[in-house]
Amino acid sequence: MKEEFRARMLQIHFGERDKWKGKPLHEAIVAKCRDLEILGVIVYRGIEGYGTSTRIRHSSHWKLSQDAPIMLSVIDRQEQIAKLVPYLDEMVNEGLIATSDVDAIRFFRPEDARPRA
Repeated sequence: MKEEFRARMLQIHFGERDKWKGKPLHEAIVAKCRDLEILGVIVYRGIEGYGTSTRIRHSSHWKLSQDAPIMLSVIDRQEQIAKLVPYLDEMVNEGLIATSDVDAIRFFRPEDARPRA
């Protein structure tokens, strides 16, 4: 089946070393998105980049210590994204969040569909 709708996309940028309650931050955010039944989230691990601190973060096979840039892309309806934002306010200590309105197309099997408000 196919569903088309207006959605909101968050792109959350931070470093691989960032943690939330001892857990990698990206894992904690993905878990929270799942708890909130957000439609989609994906984690990207970058090669190199910088954010608000202008400290260059990079990934390297030659270094023991890595602090690669991480970006999460989160997409759902505005109401669902609004539920996530207060948690991000708590969880993200240093980073950058970009938001945009997007046209979303969701493909799914009828047996996998959960009712959405």
